[in-house]
Amino acid sequence: MKLPPKVRVATFNVALDRTRPGQLAAELAAGHRQPWHIARILQRVRPDIVLLNEFDHDGEGADDHHLQLFCQHYLARGEQGIDYPYRYLVPTNTGMLAPLALNGQGTPSLPTDGLGFGAFHGQYGFAVLSRFPLLVEQMRSFRHFLWQDMPGARLPHIEGKGYYGADVLQLLPLSSKNHIDLPVRLPNGRVLHLLACHPAPPIDEGPERRNSCRNHDELRLWHDYIRPEHSHYLTDDAGGTGGLNQDDDFVILGDLNADPEDGDGFREGIQALLADPRLNRDAALGRWKPASRGGFALRQTGPRTGSPKYWTHSQGLRLDYVLPSAGLQVQASGVYWPAPNKANAHLFWNKGGWPDRRASSDHRLVWLDIVL
Repeated sequence: MKLPPKVRVATFNVALDRTRPGQLAAELAAGHRQPWHIARILQRVRPDIVLLNEFDHDGEGADDHHLQLFCQHYLARGEQGIDYPYRYLVPTNTGMLAPLALNGQGTPSLPTDGLGFGAFHGQYGFAVLSRFPLLVEQMRSFRHFLWQDMPGARLPHIEGKGYYGADVLQLLPLSSKNHIDLPVRLPNGRVLHLLACHPAPPIDEGPERRNSCRNHDELRLWHDYIRPEHSHYLTDDAGGTGGLNQDDDFVILGDLNADPEDGDGFREGIQALLADPRLNRDAALGRWKPASRGGFALRQTGPRTGSPKYWTHSQGLRLDYVLPSAGLQVQASGVYWPAPNKANAHLFWNKGGWPDRRASSDHRLVWLDIVL
């Protein structure tokens, strides 16, 4: 039986973050192993649209020279080469030094006093690649939306008082990197809204749980955005208000740094999002929930409740998501993670059978096919 036409949408935390500005560009020019392996994975899965988390750039997304280099000299090379004529580097808060110390003490310094954690502006940034036109002029960005402007925000507290001072809350954005609604025009003429982000990981924190709180509310931003009755308070960077229309097609995608069953953080946020009827339930929780066999080969990941079938990270967690709206029909999905004895296992495992982050990434590419 011939399947109907489809578009493959993917997210991949490529772990192309480096310790200093310009390092990734230099490694791409020199032909290092890791980006070649990342390209091999993308060529194997062949997404039509893909979000790349942790792709370093200049912070404002203006200089896309090394993104072009990655596309032209890595992704487009070889018999399986794939072309992405449309690409966008997303401006980010990471490594953008705040004018005062976020904890209220001393002189601000990076990485801890970045508006988003980072050693330089643009570290841990992200990018979008597409075979179809990206409608950048219609994009909405929530990079500057203040955390305190979210009604009922889960702001961190310690010893009965707010962790952040009033002066910090006047400048601290909710988004640790950015939240963008980037429309793409599909071959059938329909517009698909890509809701892309990469929330703060719920780690490296004290009893105030500041990163867990931020992660929770970064997820809530998209959860409110897709529900017209909850999105009235949202104001984008151009001054536009509200969220999506009820009949808009969308996909939430990214490394959300939230597992509904395991790991750190407040799980009720991701649990509520996955259960929302605005999402395609089969893709979020049912038969099209992306899966692989690779996670079953992990050893010593600690106690886990969730099945290895759905893990997307080498620590035994489901962190990466492609979540389409309820009106979109899904025909296939997956997590690209071969077991150690399968073809292309060297892209993920070392010879001892342990996950090898240096080979490609500690995350796995997650993909989903939407029927046109």
